[in-house]
Formats: sequence, structure tokens, C-alpha cells
Amino acid sequence: MRRLRVRLVLLSFLMLFVELALIRWTGSNVVYLSYFSNFVLLGSFLGIGVGFLRARAPTDTFKWTPVGLALLVTFILVFPVQIDRSGSELIYFGSFEPSGLPAWLMLPAIFLAVSAVMAMIGEGVARTFARFESLEAYRLDLLGSIGGIVAFSLLSFAHAPPVAWGVVVGILLLVLIRPSLGKVQVMAVAAIVFALLLESLAPLTSWSPYYKITERYGTGVASEIVAINVNGVPHQAAVSVDRRREIEPIYFLPYEWAAGWQLDDVLIIGAGTGSDVAIALSQGAGRIDAVEIDPRLYDIGRQEHPDRPYDDPRVSVVVDDGRAFMQRTERRYDLILFTLPDSLTLVSGQSSLRLESYLFTEEAFRQARQLLKPDGVFALYNFFREEWLIERLAGMVHVAFDQSPCVEEVGTAGGLALIMSGQGTVSINCTPPATRLSTTGDGSTVTDDHPFLYLRDNQIPGYYLLALGLILLVSLLFVRLSAGKLGKMGSYTDLFFMGVAFLLLETMNVVRFALLFGTTWFVNSLVFAGILLAVLAAVEVARRVRLPKPGILYAALFVTLAVAWMIPQSALLSLSGPVRFVFATMLAFAPIFLANVVFAQRFKDVGSSTVAFGANLFGAMVGGVLEYGALVVGYRSLLLFAGLLYGVAFVFGHKHVPLRSVG
Repeated sequence: MRRLRVRLVLLSFLMLFVELALIRWTGSNVVYLSYFSNFVLLGSFLGIGVGFLRARAPTDTFKWTPVGLALLVTFILVFPVQIDRSGSELIYFGSFEPSGLPAWLMLPAIFLAVSAVMAMIGEGVARTFARFESLEAYRLDLLGSIGGIVAFSLLSFAHAPPVAWGVVVGILLLVLIRPSLGKVQVMAVAAIVFALLLESLAPLTSWSPYYKITERYGTGVASEIVAINVNGVPHQAAVSVDRRREIEPIYFLPYEWAAGWQLDDVLIIGAGTGSDVAIALSQGAGRIDAVEIDPRLYDIGRQEHPDRPYDDPRVSVVVDDGRAFMQRTERRYDLILFTLPDSLTLVSGQSSLRLESYLFTEEAFRQARQLLKPDGVFALYNFFREEWLIERLAGMVHVAFDQSPCVEEVGTAGGLALIMSGQGTVSINCTPPATRLSTTGDGSTVTDDHPFLYLRDNQIPGYYLLALGLILLVSLLFVRLSAGKLGKMGSYTDLFFMGVAFLLLETMNVVRFALLFGTTWFVNSLVFAGILLAVLAAVEVARRVRLPKPGILYAALFVTLAVAWMIPQSALLSLSGPVRFVFATMLAFAPIFLANVVFAQRFKDVGSSTVAFGANLFGAMVGGVLEYGALVVGYRSLLLFAGLLYGVAFVFGHKHVPLRSVG
């Protein structure tokens, strides 16, 4: 039994580690997945659920995991993709020359391949899971999952390349498959590690916690330019001030409009490799707070930028989320710049939130105004390819600063636009020949609850709906063909709805902590680890404490959900950091804890733990689909949906739990 416990912990470690690695790695090579990253998450839930349904199947597919994973890795490396997608509903920034297979072929192929691989791993977990009493198995599974997220986070902290992930997975596979290990499996593991080693050793390629970063050095007259690609997309360049003035003079407009003003304190959000910092220094900035979320981009700028701006003693570098920095700083600035902070990636595989989403909200602009000195100036610029987006930003700036912004556009659609506004009287906003925008926007705004700047209307884009519909259809077929009839999950309908509700609850907490403490990988990892610890605590309570009737537990859960919904996020943002953390933790983890006490009470006495767990995982997959509802109603409403779904779970499930107290 001791060996079985260790085996289950290692299998669960492997399962979560592979899931995290696939979300991170596929998105770095297939840019579609930087924007559809929860497709990998949905495929993982589907596959693991199928694996659990196959726990008692006559043939064991776990031993073929190395082969399936090797085929997936090979497919991704042979057909990498750069994105070229923009439209009237949702805007993507990226390369204008796509390569690789089209989205309609690549995304389904990856979804099915991920599902197949995770089904093999899930079956390996399930066959050992079934050897234990239900809650003991769940407890061991959670311990392994916590270990998996901690290990992956440590590798992210060390900026480890994919070969490190491959080595961890390869060793675990060889150890866990050992009784059935053959030449094919050994060769497949070797192929995985070798392929990832070649990728990791690619010239001028490095890995941050967010991106696969590739440096490209110019030649001839452009020899001093260091171009940066992230996840296969041209992202930024380290360019000298003199060269930047020649090729992109618009970067100097904020300083021309503020001619003669004192720039004692400057804040630059999205400092990147340092070009904007170098420009500010050349314009006489006395002190600069340079905020950049990606530590590797900062390192490249410090080492490779021709002007060495980060070596200047006037520059203070902060590696953090820009909104989080604005929330905690007490300094006031003469100039605040948002300098092309388009991240090209999502916070995690479980939300539609981009790294920069909380910078472009009405609340963020108001916060920027509060950080300005009485005669300070705020400016932002980026490549905006849609007129409605410029109008939306102009309207938000107008509302936040109580005055019409100035705008300068270069070229037609696809050109570089700059919107500028200052605090105080209109006269300090900008000086001629700047153009003051007469429009007050398109009437729409972006808020902390609905932080989707690039979504034109509050609706789910058509191609999302089509893709999600196909995913659900394919999932039903995949389950039916690989795991047999769905009827055997009928008695666990309540656990299915618990899975749907819990995924929505989990997503809400991910985005809430991202707003309160930053959209960094570290905050994201802490949230997921905290969720797993809360679930583990609930299981331990259910194993050791005599619990009240289900109705009482559900009532307590509904109360915590209602409290979490009624307290606006703005109320938490106004608190100091430590106090904010305490209240955020209570509001986030109290519902999670109670939801899992309810789950554990029900799960304890199920007839088949693997089928029941599979039903719960399929529910989580459906919850991942419903998460896109936030594009329409905002994230806060997910708490209402979660409460409604837990109500449905109670209706279906209360008859399965004895009326006496369960202990």
C-alpha cells in the first residue's frame, strides 16, 4: 500500500505537470493558443475524464503515453504557427505573414491530440485511484497535483527551457511504466527529450515565464537593432534613440507636446528592452520608474540595448505588473507613459484575461490620473488597426481625465496612434500642432469587471461559438467511442454540475487575484496552489470531522458566494496590501473550501470513485466553455452562475446522501 500511495502521488504529479507544460509550451509554438489557451485546458479535462471512465477497461493505454506525447511534440515542432487574425469583433496583434497550418485545422488537431495524451495519463491515475477508498485516493491525488504545480513554478522561476520539462516528464514516465517498459517507450521518451533539447538550444532563443523569446540582429544600416520575437510574433526592438527618431518620430511626441515642462519623475509601463526608457533619458527625465512584467525582456535590454538605458542611475527598474505597481506606489509623476504594453498572451489557460487587460480599464486610467502631479501628462501609444478602438480609448481617457484627449495618427488603418491627456486645465494637455479629438468615444467602456479592450461588442465572437460547439460535439463522440456508454455517469449528475460550478468559481478567483495583486505568473501559480490547498483542507475535514447535513453545507456555501458577489472589487483595491490579501483570501477560498466539503461528503460514499470523478471532470470541461460567458456579462456574474449550478447540484444530489450526519 505504501508503494501504491507513492505511485498515485507521482501519477497525479505527472498529470498536472504535463497539463501545465502543454498549456505553456503549445502556446509558445502555436500562436493561436496564446489566445485560445483554454482549448488545451478543455482537452486536458476531456482526456482525464475519459481516462477515469476507462479505469476498468481490459486494455491499459497508460504505457503508450510516451508514444502519444512524442507524436504531439513532433507535430507541434513540425507545424509551428504565427498568427494573422484581426476582425470586427476581436483584435489580435501579431505577424502579418502567417505560417503553418490554418486555425480551423490546427486547433482541432491539438485539442484531440491533447485529449488523447491526457486520457492515457488519466487512465494510469485512475487504475491506481480505484485501489483506495474514495477520499483517500482524492487526498493523494491532490498531494501529487500540489507537487506538480510547485515543481513547474520553480522551473518557471529559473527560466528553464522546455528540455527541463521534458526531462522531468521522461523520468516519471520511465519510472511509472517500468513494469511494462519496452524499447518503444524508451525510444519515445528519448525522442521527446531530444526534440525539446534541440528547441532549447536554438540560437538566440530563451524562455521567460511568459514567452519563448527569439532575438534577431539587424544587418547593414540596421545592425544596431535587436528585434525581439515572442511566441513566434514580432514584439519589440531594442533601438538607439537616434535611430528611433529617424524611423519612428511619433515616440517623441509626448515630449514635444510637453516642451519646456519639468520632467523630474517619469513612469513607464511596459518598459520592455528599454527603448522608451532611453528616449525619456534623452529628453532630460530626472528619475524614471521603468515597469516591465517579463524579467527576460528586461535582461535582454540591460545586456543588448545600444544605449544601455538600464545602466543609468536615474532609472529604477521594477519587474512587476504595471497595474499592481500603480496600486502600491506613493510617488507622483510629471509624465506617465503606457508604451505598447500588448502582451500577446493570456494570463493562464483558464481565462480570457490578457497580461495587460487591467491596464486598459476605466479604473486604471483614473488611477493613473491620481498618480499625476497637478501639471502632469498621461500618454499611451500602440499599433491600433481599428478606428473604433481609438475612439473607445479616447472616450475612456475623456471620462477619466474630464477633458478631450489629443490624438496623433500616422498612416491609415494599421498605423501608429497616440492618445494623450493631462490632468488639470486644458492648456496643459497638449500644445499645437497637436490635434484635440472632438469625439468622446463610441459610448462603450472597459471596466475591471469586463476588461476586454479588444472586444468590440459584449458578445462571444462567432468563431469562438463555432469552436466551442464543435468541442462539445467532438467531446461527446470521443467519450462514447473510447469509454463506452455515458449512462453509467447518470447517478453522478450532481457531481457533474459541481464540476461546472467549481471551474467558474476557480476562474473568478484567478482573475480577481490578477486584478488585486498583478497578472504575473507568480500570482497565478500562488492562486492555483492555494486552491488545491483549500481543496485538500476540505478533504481532510471531511475525513476527520462529523459533518452536518448537506442542506446546511449548501446553505453556508450560498452565503459565502453571496458575500463574495456583493463586495465589489473596488472596495478591496482601496485597502492596503496586507489587509487586501487577508480579505481577498477569505472571499476567494471560503466558497472553494465549502464547495469541496460538499463534494467530499458526496464523494465519500460513491459506488465507483473513478466514474464519479470522471463525471466531475467532464463538468469542469463544460465550465471551461461557459467561462466565455464573461465576455458578455463580466467576471463578477460568474459567481451567480456558480451559485445557480450548485443549486442544481443540490437538487440532483441531496437524495444520494444519508439524512444522518456523515462522519
